[in-house]
Amino acid sequence: MRRWKCVCAYDGGGFSGWQSQPGKGSVQDALEERLLAVTGVPTRIYGSGRTDAGVHAIGQVFHFDAAWPHGAQKLAAALRHALPRAIQIVSVRAAPRDFHARFSATGKVYEYRIHLGDADPFTRPYCWPVFKPLDLAAMRASARVLEGAHDFKAFSASHGADPGGRAGTTRHLRRFEVRARGRNLTVVADADGFLYKMVRSLVGSLVAAGEGRLTPADLARILSSRVRSAQVQTAPPQGLFLRRVRY
Repeated sequence: MRRWKCVCAYDGGGFSGWQSQPGKGSVQDALEERLLAVTGVPTRIYGSGRTDAGVHAIGQVFHFDAAWPHGAQKLAAALRHALPRAIQIVSVRAAPRDFHARFSATGKVYEYRIHLGDADPFTRPYCWPVFKPLDLAAMRASARVLEGAHDFKAFSASHGADPGGRAGTTRHLRRFEVRARGRNLTVVADADGFLYKMVRSLVGSLVAAGEGRLTPADLARILSSRVRSAQVQTAPPQGLFLRRVRY
C-alpha cells in the first residue's frame, strides 16, 4: 500500500459539492467510483476540504492509499480514463505516509469572479454578474479592513468550527485583494483556513461596499461584533474557485 497525492480540477456546476452524498452526485463519489474501476477495491479518498454545490476548483487536493505497482504516471492515466468530462486529474504522485490532504495543509487560495453587467453564456456559469455600478476604491478599502488575523465568526454560516473540524473561528486572511480587468473583477482570498461560506460572505460584503450599502467602518463593526447579521450577504456559488492548497 502506498499513499498517493492527487491534484484535480472540476466544474462544480453539475455536482452536489465535493463531499460524498447519500444520493451520490458529488465530485468525491465520481472519483471513488473511478478508483474502484481502476483498483478493483473500494477506496476512500480524503480531500483538502469541502466545496459547496456549484463551487469550482482548479487545484483541489486529495489523497488515498492503494496498492498500485505501475507508478504515478500510469495511475494518473488510468484515473483520467472514463472520468466525467467536468473533472480533470491534474497530477498524481507518491506521498509520505504521514501526508494528509486536509491536516497537512497550511492554507488555501480562493478566487471569486465578478462580471460587471450581463455576461455571455460562456462566462455566466463561472461568475457573479452584477448589474449595479461598483465603486472599486470602496471595495479595496473594505478589503484592507478585513485583511489580517481576526475572528471571522460574523462572516461564517456555521457559527462555529469549520466543516474540516478545525476549532475556533479565528483565521489569518493573509491577502484579500480586488483585481480589475475591463468588466471582470477577481477577488483573491489567501488564508491559513476558511470557515463555512466565509469567502462567499466576504465577497458579498465587498459587493455591498461597492454598491454603497456598507462602508469600511460598517465592515469593521460587523467583524468585531462576531455576530452574523442580515447585512452580510452570501455571494452565489458559481463565481468561486479553489485555486490552490498550500502545504
